[in-house]
Amino acid sequence: MSTQAAEERELAVVIGLEVHVQLETETKIFCGCSTDAVDAEPNTNVCPTCLGLPGALPVVNEAAVEAAVKVGKAIDADVPEETRFHRKNYYYPDLPKNFQITQYDEPICQNGSLSIEVGGERREIGIERAHLEEDPGSLQHVGGNIDTADYTLVDYNRAGIPLLEIVTKPDFRGADEVRGFLAKLEEVLEYLGVFDSGRDGSLRVDANVSLVDASEVDEDGSIDDAVLADANRTEVKNISSHKGAQKALSYEVTRQRNAIRRGRVVEQETRHWDETRGITVSMRSKEEEADYRYFREADLPPLRVAGWKSELSIPELPDARRERFREEYELSSEAADKLTSTKAVADFYEAVAEEFDPDLAATWVADNLLGELNYRDMTVTDVEDRLEEFRRLIELVDDEEITAKNAEEVVLRSMLDDGDDPETIVERDGLGKTDDDEVVAAVETAIEGNPEAVEDYHAGEEGALNFLVGQVMAATGGSADPGTVNGLLRERLDG
Repeated sequence: MSTQAAEERELAVVIGLEVHVQLETETKIFCGCSTDAVDAEPNTNVCPTCLGLPGALPVVNEAAVEAAVKVGKAIDADVPEETRFHRKNYYYPDLPKNFQITQYDEPICQNGSLSIEVGGERREIGIERAHLEEDPGSLQHVGGNIDTADYTLVDYNRAGIPLLEIVTKPDFRGADEVRGFLAKLEEVLEYLGVFDSGRDGSLRVDANVSLVDASEVDEDGSIDDAVLADANRTEVKNISSHKGAQKALSYEVTRQRNAIRRGRVVEQETRHWDETRGITVSMRSKEEEADYRYFREADLPPLRVAGWKSELSIPELPDARRERFREEYELSSEAADKLTSTKAVADFYEAVAEEFDPDLAATWVADNLLGELNYRDMTVTDVEDRLEEFRRLIELVDDEEITAKNAEEVVLRSMLDDGDDPETIVERDGLGKTDDDEVVAAVETAIEGNPEAVEDYHAGEEGALNFLVGQVMAATGGSADPGTVNGLLRERLDG
């Protein structure tokens, strides 16, 4: 194809994901070693089984299987009557056995989907499968990155941590859609209680990217399997965040577009996302299934857990809870979105809304508390054991014992920074509401002491009134109600 013809082709982006999620269990998937791979010294949470020593036999972790079935239920996937483990054979330094115990053609979850919002419209992303496997160890490249390091260290603490690999259909048509999907998936996994986003390396993404003629895309966005089979795709590895996925895939799409426009062939290969340089670099030619020489894991019996899907309960999921918040508490879509961003936030809000007006509770949790927590790089989980103190703070405002301004700007901040309870802070800083006589006296003093501001007010300058309100608030140490002060000033100045 000539360069000119290549430049005139309209191309469509096709992306499919393989999302590797570390399941939140206390022990590894096939042995009793701790899953604490971050705080432990390197190569200390290991045993003959996860190191692949001769004669060591695997035993399946029931909690990992249960977590996988819960995910299957959440994405409305089929859980077959029987599922098996296989050995996936390849050599890499972080794989001590030279094979990985995984699932091949009989995964535990099949044919699911997840709904995401794209451009204000909802659409379903097909999930082909989700299967259990063991995590390899981790590599630390010293003195550079994967292709420039002086040497590489291997830590096997991570080897054997249970993974659920979630494989989507090639339903994504842009990097922004991928970022939205990953955020939604992570949200669902956290609601299920099977995933901790704070754990380093807990979510890793491999993406298969190809470009096809736009004319091959049907009106509903689907693409014929034969077209996909003919399209050379690259696999991009080492993506570890939502933002990283968007950047890596945007770069890779641009790289492939430029190659096609220059009349070059896009090689089918595996590429590494170098986050530091913001580029993908070639690692090796793309492996095919036959390269892994899959065969059944003889040391593990088949799993028969189809009945667990109906037996296991899962919590109300984000979309359903969001809709209920809008209906039950009559919240705006924006407030409902904020208050269901994590299960911990939603639980905290409902605990506050049990005692206070839902709108008032929403303002305090979604705006005041979350804003202050975000500023401090904290989350609701850091303060959920102080729910009762937070309720008392709102009660002090609701009972008009302190002003909302002091509650937000002084008490709440001091609670988070110093760990004191609201009553102690109010008493210590003298924040109790000023009595009416003191406020009236402060209003009179402000008027008498600022004749120029009074003159400006009478000339129609509203800013002058704000100045006088500030003078009264300063005189009362911020303990007067701003609305009351405003009313008293207007009454006195207009009288």
